Amino acid sequence: MDAGDDNERHIDVPTATVSLPSDREIVITRTFNAPRTIVFDAWTKAGHIAQWWDPRREPLGFCEIDLRPGGAFRFVPRDPDHAKHPFTGRYREIVRPTRLVLVTPGPSPGSESVGTLVFDERHGKTTLRMTIECASKADRDALLRMRIDVGTSRTLDNLAAYLRDTPVSADSVQPYQEQ
Repeated sequence: MDAGDDNERHIDVPTATVSLPSDREIVITRTFNAPRTIVFDAWTKAGHIAQWWDPRREPLGFCEIDLRPGGAFRFVPRDPDHAKHPFTGRYREIVRPTRLVLVTPGPSPGSESVGTLVFDERHGKTTLRMTIECASKADRDALLRMRIDVGTSRTLDNLAAYLRDTPVSADSVQPYQEQ
């Protein structure tokens, strides 16, 4: 894929729509058959995330969330080979159930990426629009070479299956216990 095109392009991923609206952004959109409060809670509570986050469909080995502006999160795969690369960051903005803004390390040393997740509900279904704003075009292109589009699509597929197969409600949230 040539990531050097200046025009907006769309990449077809089986269950998500991925677009590149600018030379520093990746936008991933997916609709879930659940109300946004449920999708938001599944996205922000460790007991839920630990079950669906890993693109390989394995429960996480460790999941920690301090859900407040400035609070950190850390998701560590169970597999020792993949545990060397945890997903970490901090929350910048939390507006339940409509918006999350988080900051994660970027692909180049010292860089950061800002992820903005917008949860929009219509007729009981939630469309999640995730915008990843990179520090530079080079960082955006590096994420695309790492196949962030495919990995994120798989992760969102996992979330859809989790929402379908697990009754998620405020009462169903359990603290995460490492297994």
